[in-house]
Amino acid sequence: MAVHPLSFSPSCLRRKIPSLFYTPPPETIVEEKQESVLHIMGKAQLRGHVPISGAKNSALALMAAALLSSEGCTIDNLPCLVDVQRMEDILVSLGVKVRRCQGEIELDTSSLTNSQAPYELVSQMRASFFIIGPLLSRLGVAQIPLPGGCAIGARPVDLHVRGLQAMGAEVEINHGIVHASCSGGRLKGAKVYLDYPSVGATETIMMAATLAEGETVIQNAAQEPEVVDLANFCRALGARIYGAGSKTIVILGVPRLYGCKYTVIPDRIEAGTYMIAAAITRSEITLGPVVPEHLVALTAKLREIGVTMTMASPTIMTVQGHQGTYSGIEVETSPFPGFPTDMQAQLMALLTISAGNSVVTETVFENRLQHVAELCRMGANIRTRGNVAIITGVEKLSGAPVMATDLRASAALVLAGLAAEGETQLRGLHHLDRGYDRLEEKLRNLGALLHRD
Repeated sequence: MAVHPLSFSPSCLRRKIPSLFYTPPPETIVEEKQESVLHIMGKAQLRGHVPISGAKNSALALMAAALLSSEGCTIDNLPCLVDVQRMEDILVSLGVKVRRCQGEIELDTSSLTNSQAPYELVSQMRASFFIIGPLLSRLGVAQIPLPGGCAIGARPVDLHVRGLQAMGAEVEINHGIVHASCSGGRLKGAKVYLDYPSVGATETIMMAATLAEGETVIQNAAQEPEVVDLANFCRALGARIYGAGSKTIVILGVPRLYGCKYTVIPDRIEAGTYMIAAAITRSEITLGPVVPEHLVALTAKLREIGVTMTMASPTIMTVQGHQGTYSGIEVETSPFPGFPTDMQAQLMALLTISAGNSVVTETVFENRLQHVAELCRMGANIRTRGNVAIITGVEKLSGAPVMATDLRASAALVLAGLAAEGETQLRGLHHLDRGYDRLEEKLRNLGALLHRD
């Protein structure tokens, strides 16, 4: 597939760049977002349909996996996010030719030669570490800085590294750079047991194994929908992968992978966020496309609280908030198919106005309750003990100046602002822009009163 660089800047990113290969310094982006303030006037009723974009966590992994192809590929339904732009910049730095138009990106990976990723890009986004598996498998060598991202926990890369070492890779970490290589230029199939079903480690090992020699078996693998989506993408390229979505994944290595066109699955976390938006504002909205099987844990908890959800079609959901009293519940985050840690903060916002006591236990990340202090600033009654939050429902929230501490916390504070009396001013919007495609526009189309300055 012959793809040529195109001078193009997606309008949804709202920044002028003279060339595809120019990116403003990362600190410029962060400073601009930190200075911005999102003003939210609460108590507006929401009504209408909200389109759900492609899954952020899936899109980033798919873009990294494109490096496995010796031809290139086209990925459709790509969300318009800062993180997607950063991953695109990383691919360009490795020699990938990119052509992007709105929600579609064409990646020509036929001339991939560079195995060193730039620190200034990788340090901002944890998902950038995904490129180590494809680079090592394709080129036999990779040099990747340790990743950055939201400060919600340690999230070490040791599971990734041990998996690659089991496949014959030599890995050293010096001065914050992961140096990986494999003698003979090709990884060897191996049996890899993950101490924890890490999504990132599962995806890294699975991608690396697609071009390895022989059979690789990943035991205690992550079962998240994004892992399944990545496996389906790799299969579309010609990989032989079996069992994705279960605890055991088997990959039979092939000599090379080819091209394909692939559509990213809908974002279950974005869908869940809008489901709670309907509930917390006691409104009725439809949203889609969704995959209901991806939302089972969340829908179960929302029904327990008192929210009504019905499927208007196989991919369109109607969510109706309760006009009466919501009930407090207990919830514990866990890997899929359990309740997702990425929905914990948003659900907590709803529980602040649910009657009685609720208990939220965070088991995935050790530092993911930072939004509690900001919700309390808005009048919530929450106590924490280690990784447990005890929420006593209050009659109402009040608008206040608040600061987003991470991506999902930013969404939770937007939701709280929609339900609060008066105006909420949210700062730290660079977190929000990393993970929600045109959130303000979508909320305004539903009737929300909010603007950024």
